[in-house]
Amino acid sequence: MENKPEDGAYVYGLYIEGARWDRDTMLMGESLPKILFDQMPCIWLQPNRVEDFAVKKTYRCPVYKTSARRGVLSTTGHSTNFVLFIEIPTDKSENHWINRGVASLCQLDD
Repeated sequence: MENKPEDGAYVYGLYIEGARWDRDTMLMGESLPKILFDQMPCIWLQPNRVEDFAVKKTYRCPVYKTSARRGVLSTTGHSTNFVLFIEIPTDKSENHWINRGVASLCQLDD
């Protein structure tokens, strides 16, 4: 992205584990065989009131710093490895992706 957004921030460089971003349908889809991770497209983190967002079918995907998905619990009750939740458009139920352990990662293990 060459231009910064008027409001919010662009985030790029995230990976998704347990699913993939289907660039044809613009929805989260099943992983392809033998591919563990997929790179996510650029995401626009846009601040707004909840009631101003359109209601869409999404998966509330946790974002972790590393693939360990664990860390010391902080005062918020979340792991110190946890960053935030991002809502990813999908045509499947949220439980479908929870059962597959889908999460987004800031970095991959070497």
